[in-house]
Amino acid sequence: MFRLDLKAHTNIAFAYFFLAAGLGILLRLFYVTPIAANYKYIIHAHSHTALLGWVYLALTGIIYRLLFQTTKLPKKYLYIFLVTNISLLGMLFSFPFQGYAVVSIIFSTLFLFCSYFYTGFILRNTPDEHRHTQYFKLIKAALWYMVFSSIGPWALGAIMSTLGKASIWYKLSIYFYLHFQYNAWFLLGILGIVFYLFQKLKLTFAPSEFKRFFYLLNFGVILSFFLSTYWTNPPIVFHFLGGLGVILLLLAFYQLFAFILRNKYQLKAGLSSFNYQILKITGILLVGKIFMQSLTAIPFFADLAFENLDFVIGYLHWVFLGFVSLALFGFLNWLKLIRLPKKAFYLYLSGFLISEMLIFYKGFVLWLGLPFFSSYFLILVLVSALIPIAVGWIIGLNFRKNK
Repeated sequence: MFRLDLKAHTNIAFAYFFLAAGLGILLRLFYVTPIAANYKYIIHAHSHTALLGWVYLALTGIIYRLLFQTTKLPKKYLYIFLVTNISLLGMLFSFPFQGYAVVSIIFSTLFLFCSYFYTGFILRNTPDEHRHTQYFKLIKAALWYMVFSSIGPWALGAIMSTLGKASIWYKLSIYFYLHFQYNAWFLLGILGIVFYLFQKLKLTFAPSEFKRFFYLLNFGVILSFFLSTYWTNPPIVFHFLGGLGVILLLLAFYQLFAFILRNKYQLKAGLSSFNYQILKITGILLVGKIFMQSLTAIPFFADLAFENLDFVIGYLHWVFLGFVSLALFGFLNWLKLIRLPKKAFYLYLSGFLISEMLIFYKGFVLWLGLPFFSSYFLILVLVSALIPIAVGWIIGLNFRKNK
């Protein structure tokens, strides 16, 4: 009889990742050969499956494992998980055919309620031994940011029915959602796992030091949202708030990386060489994320990003396929929720890095008016195909192992 535990939970998350990556290949094939599908509808299916199928399920599964110290799932959690998957499958099979319409909106709304129930489950049932730890404070903040981000989708319906898609509020509501997903829920959730790792390895982040880091991080996350408003030519105070948010984030991450560098030998000794390597690569990608986000505090680069879609896509993929996904790979492997083959990991990393170079290359070509080679889109498809191949490799290996 099939028994659903966190390992199966993780394999299902990877299955969504595989599907999202496949949809990503389909999107790039639009530029190579005629495709009998609606491009925008496929984008909706791709993004929702990637963010809500892969990242949400993987991250929530890790959080459950940290706080409850078990891979078994109680009935309440199982019900939430099953309904969450109904909502995900509903979005997967409705978005490609109708985009944002009645059916897809129903399933999207159902997912939001599932995320609220998950948050309530965690906050109500977390054992007391975790509640006053540094990692739980970060995880709790991450969950509240996830809930807070949903203001964006809720606002979309009212905006579309009253002001229409041409309104600046339509884009702002989407940017609000994406900011508090990428830069708050995902980021603080991953940092919570990092601080759990610190505690397991007996690395002491002093209470006063953590308090300063926590406040710098949270105020930075909130204020840096104003970076997403620069394209509207807002009052100068918005520029000041966005710039202040970047400064606070830089101070927070300077403090974090200084701590990591002081304790790098203990980290290296406490992890396998492979997991330590993943942690290092993830840290480098996080630095890149912070650098690119900080650049948008300068109006010239903010305008450039708004006008050049390739830079935006490159940044979003840098965060999603790079920093977030590699961090999840490493933590899932460390917690033994998956077995991560080194060859599959480096195949994935190669596909990610080369595709990122190609995306940013196109952005620079369009910006600077440089020559553009004709086989670009075909090469991008072939390189990007390494990602679903690697993810499929990981799924196959773990399915055989679990069976």
